[in-house]
Amino acid sequence: MKFSTKSDYAARAVLGLAEYYPDGGARRVEELAKSQGISSNYLVQILIDLKSDGIVRSLRGKGGGYLLARSPSEISLGDIIRCCYGQVFDSPALNDERCPNSLKSAWNQLGKGFGNLADEINFQDLLDEESEQGKMYYI
Repeated sequence: MKFSTKSDYAARAVLGLAEYYPDGGARRVEELAKSQGISSNYLVQILIDLKSDGIVRSLRGKGGGYLLARSPSEISLGDIIRCCYGQVFDSPALNDERCPNSLKSAWNQLGKGFGNLADEINFQDLLDEESEQGKMYYI
């Protein structure tokens, strides 16, 4: 299974916004793009998709920009993947009448497994993991 750059950038953007969630402050596209190593023009397109899925929201004005629409603990990696692709897992075999039922069943099980795993990973856990890694001391 291979994901595109879009899903990686969308996840980076949400993680970048999650860092500012407790402050309630919005981040400008340019600032977020620079901090995450993403082209501003491409990031705008991604943020529009994330906004239409209710993952981020925008604020206008001097202090405007983008911020999370929900808490980081309520946003999963599965949400990001579905926003980018419509579903977490897909196989052409699922819609192929000639595919044996046993194989379709296997593809369905695999899809459910990927979906469940992606839904278990939320952005608060990712923030916590980043924080813990920053506290590690090396001797």
